[in-house]
Order: sequence, then C-alpha cells, then structure tokens
Amino acid sequence: MLHIIIEKGVLAMQWVRKQSIDPEKNKLYRRAMIFTLGGNIILALAKALAAYFSGSVALFADAANSISDVVYSFMMVWGLRVSQQPADISHPQGHSRFEPIVGLLVTASMTLAGYQAAKAAISRMLAGGLAIDPGLPTLILLAGAVIKLGMFYFIRNIGKKLNSPTLKTAAKDNLSDVSTSGAAFLGVFLSSFIHPLLDPVAGILVSGWIFRNAFEAGKENLAYLTGAGATDEQRAEFVNIAKAVPGVSAVHHLMTEYVGPQLVLDMHINVDGNLTLNQSHAIADQIIDALEALPDVDRAYIHVEPDGWE
Repeated sequence: MLHIIIEKGVLAMQWVRKQSIDPEKNKLYRRAMIFTLGGNIILALAKALAAYFSGSVALFADAANSISDVVYSFMMVWGLRVSQQPADISHPQGHSRFEPIVGLLVTASMTLAGYQAAKAAISRMLAGGLAIDPGLPTLILLAGAVIKLGMFYFIRNIGKKLNSPTLKTAAKDNLSDVSTSGAAFLGVFLSSFIHPLLDPVAGILVSGWIFRNAFEAGKENLAYLTGAGATDEQRAEFVNIAKAVPGVSAVHHLMTEYVGPQLVLDMHINVDGNLTLNQSHAIADQIIDALEALPDVDRAYIHVEPDGWE
C-alpha cells in the first residue's frame, strides 16, 4: 500500500505493507494471555506462602520461578498487544519484531529466577540443610505440576496455531516448571526420610533446569532479532514449491531472513524469455501465494529472469 504524506512542505512517499488484524488470532492471543497470567499469579502466591511457612528452599526456588513467570506474563501481555498492531508509517513492515524482544525479556526473568533459586539453595546447603515437613509443600508442588502441565499443552497449541515465538517460549517455560516442581517435590519429601541436604540439592537442580531453559529461549529469540536465516530443510522446501509452479525452469537465488518471528524470502527464478509480461507476472504471483501460505513465511519477493540469466 502506497502512502503519500506531506510533512513540513515536503512530499514524501512510503510503502506500508498492507496488513489487517485477524479477529480470530486476536481472540487466541487474548485467551493465551488470560490463561497464562491467571495461572501464574495463583501458583506464585500459593508457592510463596507455602515456602514461607515450611522453610523449604526447594519450594522457595520453585516459588521464585513462579514469581518470574508472573513478571514475564505481564511483559507478554504488553508485547503481544504491540506486536499485533497493523503496519503504519512508523513501522511499514508491521510490529512483529516486538514479539521476540518480549521473548528475551522472558529469558532475563527466567535467568534472574534461576540465580535467586541457586543462591538460596547453596546458602541452605552450607548451613547443613533442614528436614522439611512434607505435608503442605508436597501438596502445593504436586498441584502446581499438574496445573503447569495443563498450561503447557494449552499454550503450546495456541503458539503453534499463531506461530508465536513468545507463546512457544512460554510453553517451554511451563514444561520446565513441571520438571522443577517435580524435583522440588522429591527434595522436600526425601529431606525428612533420608537426609536434610536433599532439600537444597533439589533447589540447585531446579535452578540448573531454569538456567538451561533460559539459554534455549534466549538463543531462539536472539536469532529472530538478528536476522537469522531459514534452515537447510526450509530452504529446500521453498525451492521445491517454486519449481513445482508451471513455467519455472530454475531457481538460482534464494535469500531468507527473519523479520520478527517469520521469514522474508527473496527469490530469483528463471522462465522462458519469450513469455509475455502478464504471463511472467502470473507465475510469480502463484509462487508468492504458495510460499506465503506457509506458517513460517511472512512475505516473499520473486524476481523473474529469462532462462540462462543468473
């Protein structure tokens, strides 16, 4: 879409990508945000209170993780709302790049939670540990694991439908929380029956798992922000789709780049040089439609050249 504006007496033209807000996508995003925010707030409060009354550092580590989940939930709400805004003059390619920024903020929140968990666990270990009454802590941790497992499946399914890196990161965090709650559960339970040090040991395991998932999430979202390209498998798929269109004799150039969570493709194809402009244009449009139908592709630019040109 071509926007013509007059600013300070100067005629300016700027291409703005035509983009509309999909009501169904917005509905899914809202559902994911409400479910994530509500679930994390409830779990953070329950675990924090249980950790305070029981004195378990394994539960404290899990509570710190849940509090970080609340922080990233608020950031996710803001980031997803911004990223879904349509393209305008200030952001002619849309606002999708805000989404991986939120993913990195989530990563930072996870890292801080891992640090707090490790710090508390190491301090308790150096003090010799503490036998924990397993009643309330184990009940809270077991319930938390079940809730987080449900959140994982729910958010993962929506993230796949929307191809959202933020929701995919949130889903991974929910799954890691199931493991951290399980480790904390074992640590609390066994501290009373085997050795008090098992509670802080579980806390250290929880923090290590948090760090691992923070690293993976940060790596993925950083790739989106720094313009990483498609995988070899994706590139081969794009080429095969183009070659399958009647009239395409070769694909001799393909450049891919992430702009936010989706790819932009720049492809050069060869066709019969005797075709009319309308015929060549129709071939290019078929390729564009086929490529942009893929969930990982935001848009594709096709350059048509005669056979023999490179």
